[in-house]
Amino acid sequence: MKVKKKTRLPHCAVDYAFQRIGGKYKGRILWVLKDGFLRYGELKRAVVGISPKMLTQTLKELEVDELIARKVYLEVPPRVEYTLTTTGKELIPFIRQMRAWGEKQMALSRIEA
Repeated sequence: MKVKKKTRLPHCAVDYAFQRIGGKYKGRILWVLKDGFLRYGELKRAVVGISPKMLTQTLKELEVDELIARKVYLEVPPRVEYTLTTTGKELIPFIRQMRAWGEKQMALSRIEA
């Protein structure tokens, strides 16, 4: 299955960044990979609510964008591990900040409700 590369040209650097990491699951996958490699099944359990098809598609997109690396071990049964690339690791401080902001906003929403 070939992953289509986004063909829309970014208007600015922010647009470019969100084209690569935007979406419902990409940030969550990058976040759970921050501590090291995970196998497909571990990712499936860690990213709650994602379908197998969507997980596979998102992993391929992140790999094409060189934010994660996929290592296949020639064993029976086959074993595949995913890990952040250097470029992917550079995003973790920003995701950490977005997480802190999100937690703050969620807490404020509970107070206002």
